[in-house]
Amino acid sequence: MKRYTKIGFNISAVLFASAVLVACNDNQSPGLEYAPDMYHSVALDPYSQIKENVYNPGGMNMREPAKGTVVRGQQGYNLYLSVDTAEVAGVELKNPLPYNEENLAQGKVLYSRFCSPCHGEQGDGQGLVGVKYKGVPSYSAGRVAELPAGHIFHVITYGRGRMMPHGSLVNPTERWKITMYVQQLQKGEGAGATVPTSEEAENEAGGEPITDNPVTGTPEDTPARETPKN
Repeated sequence: MKRYTKIGFNISAVLFASAVLVACNDNQSPGLEYAPDMYHSVALDPYSQIKENVYNPGGMNMREPAKGTVVRGQQGYNLYLSVDTAEVAGVELKNPLPYNEENLAQGKVLYSRFCSPCHGEQGDGQGLVGVKYKGVPSYSAGRVAELPAGHIFHVITYGRGRMMPHGSLVNPTERWKITMYVQQLQKGEGAGATVPTSEEAENEAGGEPITDNPVTGTPEDTPARETPKN
């Protein structure tokens, strides 16, 4: 009996060794992995919530950004406003871009794409949509003709009245270029107008020098302020 048992163990050992050799020589075999979760992590798709996430608060894959963080490239200019309104933005924000032909020309192109359907090519409120729905003001008439750059930038970002926000359509730099061109239209001029001298451009910008922050018009070392909640 012992003899047959010994023979059985020997046969099992041979078969096992053969299986190991075959597996090592088989390119299609995945073999064995140590700690497979390190190689095949469970992906958490933020836009596909299938089951509760036990690791995040609220059970959601997506989490709110840490307080005070800003989307890359957006700069969070409103963090520098004492009060997040268009009126305050008109006082506290200045256009940081140089007032030149290139920026005006690019502003005109962006204006034609995103603004002219309502406001018209000449900024007179006579675009195809503006004529249909009526009530779109002219840039060169009344109170609108006196709106400062920061006010215009804020309205482009968040909208006002019947105007929807465009912050998701044009980035901050593009908004400042549109603002620059709108201010030309406020004076009844377009991108073909004569570009002022550096001294005139400084006066046009409100006498404020170009600052380190390319979006906010605020020095980089200015402390951030909390945006009031409406």
